[in-house]
Amino acid sequence: MSTSIEPPPRFAHTASRHGLFYPPHKREGRVGDSRIAAGVIALVAIAVLIGGAFVGLILEGINDLSGAIAAFDGYLFRVARFTLWQALLSTSLSVIPALFVARALSRHPSFRGRGLILRLFAVPLALPAIVVALGVLALYGRAGYFAGLLSQISGEGWPGIYGLSGILVAHVFFNLPLATRLFLEALNTVPADQWRLASQLGMGARAGFRLIEWPALRASLPGVAGLVFMLCITSFTIVLTLGGGPRATTLEVAIYQSLRFDFDPARAVALTLLQIVLTMAVVAALMRLGANVTGDANLSVVPRRHIPISRGGTALDALLIALALAFVAGPMLATIFSGLEADLARLAGEAAVRRAAATSLILACLSALLCVALTAALTMARRALALKRGANGPRALLERMTDTGAGFVLVVPPIVIGAGWFVLLRHAGDVFALAPVMVVTVNAVMAMPFALRAVRPAYDAASERHERLCAQLGVAGWNRLRLIEWPVLRRPLSTGFAFAMALSLGDLGVIALFGSDSVQTLPYLLLARMGSYRTADAAGIALFLGILCLALMALADRLGKETAR
Repeated sequence: MSTSIEPPPRFAHTASRHGLFYPPHKREGRVGDSRIAAGVIALVAIAVLIGGAFVGLILEGINDLSGAIAAFDGYLFRVARFTLWQALLSTSLSVIPALFVARALSRHPSFRGRGLILRLFAVPLALPAIVVALGVLALYGRAGYFAGLLSQISGEGWPGIYGLSGILVAHVFFNLPLATRLFLEALNTVPADQWRLASQLGMGARAGFRLIEWPALRASLPGVAGLVFMLCITSFTIVLTLGGGPRATTLEVAIYQSLRFDFDPARAVALTLLQIVLTMAVVAALMRLGANVTGDANLSVVPRRHIPISRGGTALDALLIALALAFVAGPMLATIFSGLEADLARLAGEAAVRRAAATSLILACLSALLCVALTAALTMARRALALKRGANGPRALLERMTDTGAGFVLVVPPIVIGAGWFVLLRHAGDVFALAPVMVVTVNAVMAMPFALRAVRPAYDAASERHERLCAQLGVAGWNRLRLIEWPVLRRPLSTGFAFAMALSLGDLGVIALFGSDSVQTLPYLLLARMGSYRTADAAGIALFLGILCLALMALADRLGKETAR
């Protein structure tokens, strides 16, 4: 007995007339073909972007092989050593305190203001790095709010926070809240039965930590530490703005300097190759550890039963939370206060600022559109290939590529892609004229791993519900996208769009290489004002930029929560 479902003749006639229904003999081969083709196009686009950068680097190295080999000198290895050293210090200073702050928050699941603290700990993920760098300078710089106090403590004039100390403070600002949220998520996975049993056995705080909390933290520690280390080793904007000189230079900043200031492509190639090797090693270690390379943390809101906590333990937890809160809130408040001290009305009316803001919004919007288009194409192709394979068939190479294609960008940082295309395009004409294209494409691809987290679950769930009916009715292509998938994907795609737009809006990596007087974004203009010691203007621009990015991230978060309902 056949189990196929045929549409009623009347519906079949109407659907065929409008192109919604294909006869049974035409269904096979049509369903999924357009989705697979779109996914292949997306993969080709990603491959061209990354592969083109490698082609540029390889050709440059071949053309000047002796120069590239000679670039592996003491300076290069000194820069590589500092890159690893600052990443190791930043990771230690971020992860170790985060263990105790997460435990303190976990032990007190329902105190007043806890939700606000967790939301505040999510804010650094939304702030552009250059805005945070300016906040750190406003707080701890030579003319910062704490300069007088720090001068009294040191007994001499405060020299400022440029160099390794500034890099560490900014990295900890970003990564301490992230690590805290990830560790807190790990602690929230402890079954409630374990806490109930510990309470019935009269287990103390020390035994509870050793037998219940530490095993959960220890299991997530390698992945969290590896993720933070990867973020620090690929940091560009923080080191560029707070490094303060050749003694505090990482590989990515050295690549930028060798192209924009020294114009030494051979050295840039050598630096880029070393950066790729280091990044690939870190990402490979992360994959073995099963780390969440996108840094997302979905926190449980269900209170957990805990063993009794002494007054001394409660006071210590409160102190840890307060110190972490003060450290994270300090640069944010400094950015706001210093921004409000600027002449915001004059800046808003300045032609250069308005032009940079318009350029930033246009490029960010185009980048976000490209990001969600590529993300949707890969998501649909992956699902179509999985259905075509069946439940027990082996995964083909194309299916694996659509599943992990967006993750390739995690191995190659934006500055590396930009450097490869910079040395490739300089032979074809004016490199700086192509700045908009490079900013849009690189930022779009870099945001794809984050957009996938919003789009893929929603599409897979919708496909699970509608796939068989669409196959029986022969609804495919544009009609399927318009009638079946768009109502489901509208909000997830909007979430990915807002997130990608915020990331592109605050990015400095690619525009730092390709930017010029004719093409300036808000981060590029902010860096230029900082370089010309117009700190008041820089503070005002940072406030504008921070508000824009926070608004977009808040919109993405709201849309994401509505989608999950």
